[in-house]
Amino acid sequence: MKKKIGILGSGIVAKTLGAGFLKYGYEVMLGTRDVSKLTEWQAGAGKGAKTGSFAETAAFGEIIVLAVGGTVAREVLETVGADHLNGKTVIDATNPIAKAPPVNGVMKFFTTLDESLMEILQNAFPGAHFVKSFSCVGSAFMVDPRFESKPTMFICGNNDQAKAEVSAILDQFGWEISDMGKVEGARAIEPLCMLWCIPGMLRGEWSHAFRLMKA
Repeated sequence: MKKKIGILGSGIVAKTLGAGFLKYGYEVMLGTRDVSKLTEWQAGAGKGAKTGSFAETAAFGEIIVLAVGGTVAREVLETVGADHLNGKTVIDATNPIAKAPPVNGVMKFFTTLDESLMEILQNAFPGAHFVKSFSCVGSAFMVDPRFESKPTMFICGNNDQAKAEVSAILDQFGWEISDMGKVEGARAIEPLCMLWCIPGMLRGEWSHAFRLMKA
């Protein structure tokens, strides 16, 4: 039986992933501070789609997806509380994008290359099993991406069972998976968001993804 999915967020990433999980037969709840923002999404999503507060969504989800802005990610998890996260796989789709304009198409991060946002979150909630995923591609391609070849989703995290769980989901969603090791791997994965956005920022090109080529 497929695990219940609790998605923390109400933006385009949360809605896209919510629709994807529903398509593949999961029960899904989207969580937000203002449930009225999700009324239209729930009406169109059909059977199995639920909405609730952040805490209700985290309690519902056997797997949690963190799909909020990076600047509020820790605050949202603190609202949820560690008791609703401990022992669970937390798919971390966030990026540490600063509230500052890009420079020549390059976004600014509020982290350094010595500490990723996922490391900050994992240290704050050591009982949760964070897995970085969905952070290096635009929302339009997160589920069933259509390219000339299968794209690569880079993941990392400390818990092997959690990474296996996320890898199974990514395989369903049409991705090749490349495991970049422990939580420190997010220091390299998160900046891929910058790289992915540069063609869009400079030339309006947003239809691409990364692929790891192997000899």
